[in-house]
Amino acid sequence: MSLALTAQQTHSLRLRSQRLLFINERPPTSPSQVLEGIAGVQAQDLPAAQLSLRVRSAGLTAAMVDQALQEERSIVWTWCMRGTLHLVAAEDAGWLVSLLGSIFIAAGRCRLENLGWDEARPARGLRLLLDALAERGGLTRSEIAGLLKENGLPNEGQAPLHLLYRASLEGNLCLGPNRGKKPTYVLSEVWIGKPPPLSRPQALERIAARYLDAYCPAGPADLAGWSGLKLTEARQAFQLITDQLVQVESVVQPAWMLKSHLPRLDEPLGSAPVVWLLPRFDTFLLGYANRDLVLDPACAKFGHPGGGIIHPVLLVDGKAIGTWETKRRKAILEIRLRPFIMLPGKLLPLIEAEVAELARLLGEEAVLTRENPSRA
Repeated sequence: MSLALTAQQTHSLRLRSQRLLFINERPPTSPSQVLEGIAGVQAQDLPAAQLSLRVRSAGLTAAMVDQALQEERSIVWTWCMRGTLHLVAAEDAGWLVSLLGSIFIAAGRCRLENLGWDEARPARGLRLLLDALAERGGLTRSEIAGLLKENGLPNEGQAPLHLLYRASLEGNLCLGPNRGKKPTYVLSEVWIGKPPPLSRPQALERIAARYLDAYCPAGPADLAGWSGLKLTEARQAFQLITDQLVQVESVVQPAWMLKSHLPRLDEPLGSAPVVWLLPRFDTFLLGYANRDLVLDPACAKFGHPGGGIIHPVLLVDGKAIGTWETKRRKAILEIRLRPFIMLPGKLLPLIEAEVAELARLLGEEAVLTRENPSRA
């Protein structure tokens, strides 16, 4: 028998799972704690990824993220879920890449060939790259392009990047410390150590449990969309932890939640709205196959216009009710809000508090401006 959930309960559970609502708990205070809790954030836009960590923590600063990434090595910047750059906890990087990497290597083979990496060239390029990193340590992308050019290998345009992508998905490298303003690429085993071995069933079991801890209620299609797993494997992953799950009936179908999360249904919610300024590509919007629960289809084109773009949104009690952007006005950062609806007066102090917190992380003076509501 399945458990019936109201829309409000579904929103509340997802906010709790996503570490956007804490009841009788303290928010995490370090980047690695946040990433362990939500299994990573998309990070092809690194400043946006830092903002995703901010909304799920207490007192986090950009400097703390940089320190965790470049000095402590407690978090890692690498390609994994969906074949895109993510920030993940260092202890998760190895098994996630091992589980998912082969999927995107296969998907990217034609693109690699179109860039000149045909026949034996990829193996030669990878060996050259890994030997150079072992001998010289971290290298920038321009240095790697120069190395490839010296050895008569594809080195223009996107060719070096796709070789780096391949090496990362094979588990051999990740991004390391910056040299000036340029990131370097380093050997994963040197930078974060060799991960303990996991069988594929063990990794599938782990990813299902970790995903549901961060996203429930959700279903196999959501796991597949978030991770890049084939739907058949996502279903298998759920089956491997079926003893930990309870099926639920809600506006999201089909869906499951962890039995360990059931006590949350009895916890009283606060009376104040839960308000966040989520950055672009935030995992709260990227983590589900269907975004209708979060983003009203009538307004979807404003938050998700297509082409893989996810705009920053104003989130209130689990629903996106506007988008926002930053504009530079001399020494002041303008936070420009575009609501989908007329904003109730009680929200304005909470939004202004969010703007102040955003400004704290960025080390900026910020001001909030609002446009008239826009709907499709």
